[in-house]
Amino acid sequence: MISALRFASRGCIFISRLTRTYSAQNLKKIDGVISRLCDIVGADSLSTVDAIREHHGKDESYHGIEKPDVVVFPQCTSQVSEMAKLCYDYNLPIIPFGTGTGLEGGVTAKKGGVCFDLSKMDKVLAVHAEDFDVLVEPGVTRKALNEYLRDTGLWFPVDPGADASLCGMAATSASGTNAVRYGTMRENVLNLEVVLSDGRVIDTAGRGRRTKKTSAGYNLTNLFVGSEGTLGIITKATLKLYPIPEAMLSAVCHFPAEGPAVDTTVQILQCGIPVARIEFLDDVQMKICNKFSGLAYPQSPSLFLEFHGSPSSVEEQAKLAGEIVQTNSGSDFQWATKAEDRNRLWKARHDIFYACLAYRPGCRALITDVCVPISNLPEMIVKTKEDINTTNIPGPIVGHVGDGNFHTVLLTLTDEEFEQAKQLTDRMVERALSLSGTCTGEHGIGLGKRDWLVKEIGHDGIAVMKQLKSALDPRGIMNPGKIFSHI
Repeated sequence: MISALRFASRGCIFISRLTRTYSAQNLKKIDGVISRLCDIVGADSLSTVDAIREHHGKDESYHGIEKPDVVVFPQCTSQVSEMAKLCYDYNLPIIPFGTGTGLEGGVTAKKGGVCFDLSKMDKVLAVHAEDFDVLVEPGVTRKALNEYLRDTGLWFPVDPGADASLCGMAATSASGTNAVRYGTMRENVLNLEVVLSDGRVIDTAGRGRRTKKTSAGYNLTNLFVGSEGTLGIITKATLKLYPIPEAMLSAVCHFPAEGPAVDTTVQILQCGIPVARIEFLDDVQMKICNKFSGLAYPQSPSLFLEFHGSPSSVEEQAKLAGEIVQTNSGSDFQWATKAEDRNRLWKARHDIFYACLAYRPGCRALITDVCVPISNLPEMIVKTKEDINTTNIPGPIVGHVGDGNFHTVLLTLTDEEFEQAKQLTDRMVERALSLSGTCTGEHGIGLGKRDWLVKEIGHDGIAVMKQLKSALDPRGIMNPGKIFSHI
């Protein structure tokens, strides 16, 4: 339906005049800019149809829809650059858009403006198999890349669950289930091509550079990783690749309570077992997961694990982990050795958000994440569980506990419940900060964590961030309203 609406007419000016309801502050500017945007990107790649704008004014979070004034679909970096120059000249906000799978309102158009949907830039430009790296455009998703790499013996392991765009993952410093073994996007990006607010194009590590390490100047690459579209538009990314493991083995085990499950995680890591995935699901989440995905696991706190390596090393890892599980009153492992069984297990894990929505039809889900040092994780999860249990709100807990990161999904039906849920998440973040943690391990700041960022970083640190923002985006047009409340 979206595609049909997007290309419903070849006359973009005609479309815009029939359907536009622009934000008041941009009304006069938009009148002067639409025809020039059409000249750059083509009539078939611009829309002001209300349904298209609405689709681009929201992500999968609880934050409301805030529509851009116009959506453009560039097909190359030069088009992105030319349109950025135009927006800069007219002082129009720019909102980069990947797949819209974020969870903190990062793509909402707080001040209207022009949404740059990068999905048409979807080419894998170069694979350097012997050097274990790849160059991709921003519309390439993680699943599409791994499908493309299938015959090379390589893969890109960063897996946030959703089939997100890789440059969008870089923009939010995404991670996911494999981060405990392979790291987050921050550790896996070698270079970025970025279009700045005034249209200049830079390569953060230098044009064509793709070394595994460098000591050359400031680390501009990691400045843009996690910048959430507030400093520039990522139009290419050079990423690390890894050999596909010779053997993979997945397992599930269950525990009588949350504490022993999390203690097991800490002890597995302290023993140096190179686990590839270790995911925690509480009893409520297991119940929801079973119902949605047709599984039949016990409805008790559980760990989903995966081991990668040679057949002998995988067997040894699993044996050592199993012994630790047993010492913490855990069950025997239930194994998934066949690819189809492993895929079913991890699909159930990745479908958790949708499973939660289906569990309480019509609910408004407030999902948040925090991250703490691994030694503080048992206390963090146990106290969060106790806090949720003081309410009547279904609030499953799930987490990438191998790196101290976990999520709550609070399923509310009424305004009163939603306010309760917001108070629960505030206490959860406060608790994480008091335990030397962070207000977000992987979702980003977006709209929802702006005030907490100040408490985490401090006023002087925020002042430096704002100076960087002003230097790279002097007119404040890059994804305004995100990360900082007053820019």
